[in-house]
Amino acid sequence: MIAARAHAAALSGALALGAAAGCDLERMRHQERAATFAPSPHFDDGMAMRAPPAGTVPHDRPVGDPLVLGGLGEAGFAERVPIPVDRALLARGRADFEIVCAACHGLRGDGVSQVAENMELVRPPSLLAERVRALPPGRIFRVITLGWGLMPAFAIDLPIERRWGVVAYLRALQRSQAVALAELPPAWQARARRALP
Repeated sequence: MIAARAHAAALSGALALGAAAGCDLERMRHQERAATFAPSPHFDDGMAMRAPPAGTVPHDRPVGDPLVLGGLGEAGFAERVPIPVDRALLARGRADFEIVCAACHGLRGDGVSQVAENMELVRPPSLLAERVRALPPGRIFRVITLGWGLMPAFAIDLPIERRWGVVAYLRALQRSQAVALAELPPAWQARARRALP
């Protein structure tokens, strides 16, 4: 109640100040304005919407290497993850993959999940399939960023570095699911042979 009275007093004070300064508040409230995409006689090109001044950048757009920011440079998609890949990035990428991606693509990336079973029209693809493994990391980054088909864009949910972390983890996951026995270190080869039937 006290706050409402204080607000009303402040508002009436502002109105009195505006009136004393010769300000016509009613005229300001109902001033002429142009609707979006409407024509305007006030500009030479006849358009109400104005282009930003040349060379300006929106305040919320990241600035930097296009390969890092978008996965796409002058030579095409990034052929490798363009930021340093370390254990911390892979751990964060794994956590993000399990939170964001695994619901549809499965924890192993094989496309086996409860969500996938319920998607009758188009099932999420296996990320272990050869056609997905053949995609450059920049292409995968752009799919995460912009979405693809029924998959939504995750640019809002995952900042740039974390998206690259998901890409790096996915590459490690793909490798772990399809590595040839002969490519393993000798100790791991012996362990794998013991595990095989």
